[in-house]
Amino acid sequence: MLDILYRDDYLVAVNKPSGLLVHRSDIDRHETRFAVQLLRDQIGRRVFPLHRLDKPTSGVLLFAFDAECAREVGGQFERDEIAKRYLAVVRGWPPDAGVIDHPLSRQFDDYGRKFVAGAGPEAQPAVTEFRRLATVELPEAVDRYPGARYALLELRPRSGRRHQLRRHLKHVAHPIIGDANWGKGVHNRFFQRRFGCHRLLLACTELVLRHPANGERLTIAAAPEASFSAVTDALGWTAAGSLALHSAIVGAPQGLPSVAGGTAIVGGTDDPSA
Repeated sequence: MLDILYRDDYLVAVNKPSGLLVHRSDIDRHETRFAVQLLRDQIGRRVFPLHRLDKPTSGVLLFAFDAECAREVGGQFERDEIAKRYLAVVRGWPPDAGVIDHPLSRQFDDYGRKFVAGAGPEAQPAVTEFRRLATVELPEAVDRYPGARYALLELRPRSGRRHQLRRHLKHVAHPIIGDANWGKGVHNRFFQRRFGCHRLLLACTELVLRHPANGERLTIAAAPEASFSAVTDALGWTAAGSLALHSAIVGAPQGLPSVAGGTAIVGGTDDPSA
């Protein structure tokens, strides 16, 4: 069963495990399990996915219960008005904090959609803020250096391009561990051998949005799943990872019943992207 983080009459959020598709995709035609179907069967109601997480990415995944709410919150995603926070384990030691401002070409996730002949994919603006939470240097010659350096990052994408975080971290030469497409195989294999890690070490730990019913600020947060935490524990980063999550009370906007197993905060009506 999916771990339900938040639920009211309008929205439901789950903590998606790594390896689960949000919905059907031509790229993974052999897959038979999808978050949309599992959640629908679990709660006995139709749900509308409001955004996507890559198959190997875990974390907060939000759904609406009706088309009107889906349009309202979906518009917030399209206008980049929803604040998103991720945790990632990366190769090397990036600066303490910074901004990656690097346009990304458009990508499709199925084989049936192609660009018009002669018109290549146009690069779109893409911005990611990052903050370094912890570092470690292991006395192992994983690559060409005598020691292997890794860092735990907090990532805040200010735009919503496909695979943005994975592509941006590769662009600055600090690829995310476990990334089969944009990562570095020698480090991925090292984490498999040393820590038994066979996943992408990227997790969405928080979403902040305006509730579609009354416009109040809603924060939904979740701790990384066990397969992620096992690695950060082994690297001595448990405390650093915990600091990346808000401690908060569970709740919903006044007058809206809620069932939540994660963390939800209700605030004012100010812009959640601020």
